Amino acid sequence: MSKAFTKESDDADEDDELQLPALPPGGKNYITPAGYAALRSELLSLIDVERPKVVDTVHWAASNGDRSENGDYIYGKKRLREIDRRIRFLTQRMELAVIAEPSLHFGNDQIFFGATVTYVDDADLERTVKIVGIDEANSALGEVSWVSPIARTLLKARVGDVLRLVMPDRVAEIEVLAVEYPVAAVPVTPP
Repeated sequence: MSKAFTKESDDADEDDELQLPALPPGGKNYITPAGYAALRSELLSLIDVERPKVVDTVHWAASNGDRSENGDYIYGKKRLREIDRRIRFLTQRMELAVIAEPSLHFGNDQIFFGATVTYVDDADLERTVKIVGIDEANSALGEVSWVSPIARTLLKARVGDVLRLVMPDRVAEIEVLAVEYPVAAVPVTPP
């Protein structure tokens, strides 16, 4: 049978489907306002900028005739599926998002979502982490998800508390040295 009469299937891409990271029981997806804004910005960019460009490329490539050997068409369609998959993922995550404002705890010495925590471990290594949402955590920037083992150990603790951090190979003692929260943004009123 000719390739022209076969149905194009997305089955090959099913394995690539983005899986939502598991949420803890209760299904809350806490996120900072900045994290939510980043997700929203990416979603709008995909919808308003990137997807229309790819659609134009695919339309142009399709008008050139034989699609079976047309690289622009084949790769454009693949990219379009990737963009649509990411749009679905971002939309689902934003629907589940619960925006938590860390600045509400400014001046508090207890650790809650959004805190930047400095602690020292039993090897005298001082570390600083910021507790953020699952969708915005970036370990390269010192950000950890609020469901990570370190964050779950630190949550609700206070400055000076000595905690036991359970790791796969051992249990370490850590001491909380400092807790910081961002300052609340002052609303600007027009003159």
